[in-house]
Amino acid sequence: MPDNASERETRNDALIREFMDTFEKKDAALLGRFFAEDIVFENYGDPELRGRTNLVDMWANVFRNFAEVRFETVNQAVNGDLVIAEQIHGLGLPGKKIAPIKNLAVYEIRDGEIAAWRDYTNPEYARSLF
Repeated sequence: MPDNASERETRNDALIREFMDTFEKKDAALLGRFFAEDIVFENYGDPELRGRTNLVDMWANVFRNFAEVRFETVNQAVNGDLVIAEQIHGLGLPGKKIAPIKNLAVYEIRDGEIAAWRDYTNPEYARSLF
């Protein structure tokens, strides 16, 4: 029996909230379980990244460079398999305060995994916080 839209949206909402909570562990391999094998990641201003392995590798590099990583969801809206989240990405370089970077993320969910992820952050604003 197919699930109804409300159940799917509830699952997708929980999936992205759990995904955000996982960043604090600073373990890129844990993030990989959320990604479809053929995920496409777009971070405003950076080249598109394709594939689970490439995205896990990118986050492993981020985690090596930052002493603290705390992502917070401010607001989140779900429509079927599309999740839009207003977030604060808290990134702290070693010996520095956490920089609260404002972000809007769009996630496309397929079969319980993130198939597409687009992050919209003003890179100049983010750089100014470091």
